[in-house]
Amino acid sequence: MGAARIIFHVDMNSFYASVEQAYNPELKGKALAIAGNPKERRGIIVTSSYEARAKGIYTTMNVGEAVRKCPELIILPPDFPKYRTASKAMFTILREYTEIVEPVSIDEGYIDISELSKKRHPLEIAKEIQLRILHELDLPCSIGIGPNKFLAKTASDMKKPMGITVLRKRDVQAKLWPLPVIEMHGIGESTSKKLASLNIHTIGDLAKANEGLLKQELGKNGVRLRERANGEDKRIVDPESIYETKSVGNSTTLPYDETDFDKLEETFEKLANKVAERLAVKKLCGTTVSIQIRDADWHNHSRSKSLQNPIHLKTDIFDEAMKLFTKAWDGAPIRLLGITVSNVQDIQNSAVQLSFDNFEKYAKDEPIYELIDEIEKKYGKGFLQKGITIDKKSTYASKTSFSKDFLEDLKD
Repeated sequence: MGAARIIFHVDMNSFYASVEQAYNPELKGKALAIAGNPKERRGIIVTSSYEARAKGIYTTMNVGEAVRKCPELIILPPDFPKYRTASKAMFTILREYTEIVEPVSIDEGYIDISELSKKRHPLEIAKEIQLRILHELDLPCSIGIGPNKFLAKTASDMKKPMGITVLRKRDVQAKLWPLPVIEMHGIGESTSKKLASLNIHTIGDLAKANEGLLKQELGKNGVRLRERANGEDKRIVDPESIYETKSVGNSTTLPYDETDFDKLEETFEKLANKVAERLAVKKLCGTTVSIQIRDADWHNHSRSKSLQNPIHLKTDIFDEAMKLFTKAWDGAPIRLLGITVSNVQDIQNSAVQLSFDNFEKYAKDEPIYELIDEIEKKYGKGFLQKGITIDKKSTYASKTSFSKDFLEDLKD
């Protein structure tokens, strides 16, 4: 058996609302909600403060319903630059303890403190991190401690706000097995219904289920879920995993139900620009373009197209999105639009397949290639390279051993 790992899952509590309260102390102690468009009574609550939650306000609730339930509710629009700044500050604090930090989203991440645990008790480290984030950023967080990512994540959900919870493998049978499968991290409503059809209702049922049956009905994910139900998770905390993007997209909710084609086209142009910017930051391109359309009745429609060659430029993304849109739109009022580029790959490793349609475009570059060939014949192959940055991925492995009983307990 390998040495135990000590992993934290740091989860910011009611992050957007907490950031607003930190910036404006007058909002503290009040029922506060963040909504996509607070002026529209059909808008949706993105998150809410714990004071608002105590009065029945929850994420995805309709703004109109929320105001009826809690007339004193303060509703603010999201301020993402402000939230990104707070997120960066939070992760900066985490990286002062170890470089093995894996951001999962803007408000949560894993850190592997196995090495640091040789010198300091994990609970002491967790308390210090929690208090630093509170005192330096005025933001609350919960921290889950476990020997793997699944147990750490599960632990962080057990006590909010400002909780610190340890979940050992030996605790799984007593604390997790009696719970319904829907409460297990990684299981949604559809998977829960599928498991119920197999007479699997609790996490304990899942832990003891036939592995062959799960693989047959749910594929590899079924086997993976069974392992998690038994407290097993071999995933490492990988600082580079956030860059392993499968798709890049952006969507926007329109201020009102829109039927003007020119305004919809303008919206698609803005979305294409944002997607192109994000692809550029991550040095990616993709071969599939998808659009999302949500009508006034909140029905979602999507269309996609796979391309022969990967794209990343705004003009290409916009052109493909508009082709899909003009074929799909029937003139009904639109509430939301989105664009996603998927099947992404590193732009420096992408290859272009020539066709009659794009031959002329790439033929224009042929004189440049001829010049490069001449230079390399004179100075050697590889003398000239494209202006790219190659990121060297680091791999982290835990090879530490622990002397404290607390650390050994995590293995059991």
